[in-house]
Amino acid sequence: MSATTGISVTPELTQAFSSAIDTRDVRFVKVSIRNESLVHDLSVPIEGTFQQDLNKLQDLLEDKTPAYVLARLDEPDTDWLAVFYVPDSAQVRDKMLYAATRSSLLRSLGSSTFTDSLFATSKDDLTPESYAAHLKHNAAPQPLSRREQEMADVRAAERAASEGSTYRGSRERQNPLGNGLGLGWVDDVERAVKELGSGEGSRLIVITIDPQTELLQLASEADITVEELVASLPQSEPCYALFAWPHSHTNPPRREIVQIYSCPSSSPIKTRMLYSAGVLVVFLAVRKVLESAIVNSNSVVATRRLETSDPKELDEAFLVSELDLDKQNAGVATESGAPTADEKKPFAKPKGPARRR
Repeated sequence: MSATTGISVTPELTQAFSSAIDTRDVRFVKVSIRNESLVHDLSVPIEGTFQQDLNKLQDLLEDKTPAYVLARLDEPDTDWLAVFYVPDSAQVRDKMLYAATRSSLLRSLGSSTFTDSLFATSKDDLTPESYAAHLKHNAAPQPLSRREQEMADVRAAERAASEGSTYRGSRERQNPLGNGLGLGWVDDVERAVKELGSGEGSRLIVITIDPQTELLQLASEADITVEELVASLPQSEPCYALFAWPHSHTNPPRREIVQIYSCPSSSPIKTRMLYSAGVLVVFLAVRKVLESAIVNSNSVVATRRLETSDPKELDEAFLVSELDLDKQNAGVATESGAPTADEKKPFAKPKGPARRR
């Protein structure tokens, strides 16, 4: 079978690859394009594990010459990896030729045999470490559109709200955040959230995401006043914060637990994207834990989540305005039900013109 390039697999290559499949003692089969044909260069036997044998490719390949390498995997040993090695320093014609011929190579030798493929532009892409990164990338969730991501967040949050931290016949603890984003949290975070809900005073906990493990971690917790809120939040990195704030802006006074998403404009773009993607599912799960932990009748979870790109604006006036506490306080009617002097009279519809006779 030939591709649009007119380059076909030689009988010798077909025989060499068939023999490698049958004997199961060959790790690599190197293939090159010569004389307008795909030819068998050499076969390399198995000596160690797949990742250990990968080091042999450093001597097997040339710095400026493209090649195909057919590699047998370990488990199962019937599966093969197709390596397309086209170095950046290769000639443009060779790059185009190898790119246009790779599908023909796989079809001719049996596409179903190859369960994975790897593209390399240098020998550094063919080390055990690089292959491990390749496997991690393959295992990661596929990228979603903005709408798909929003729907996945909602579904994950709904699962978190319904499942909580229950057990299902094993010791493995359910992730309170669901599985939509891959996020989870360490025990300290859940402990701090529960204590915040069952407490009485003014207190702040700051939650961040560990970029290596993608786990929510407890960055800080402290008893602070509303005047100390700004200084207690990270100024150059995003965070999720929970602030328990006793105040008298309502009648009767209450202890408001405010969810705050702070994402400074100066923080790195990738970091902002990570926190933005998780904000909905995180706060829905946190709200469930808070509401189950509250024991004091005057403690409530604020109905509105606060978001800011400038942590310095999070003073008492900002909280009052964003939570509509000034309106709640001003809107309380007198006991008699009559409007206060400061209240506006309802709009009176003007009379229409008199009817003509």
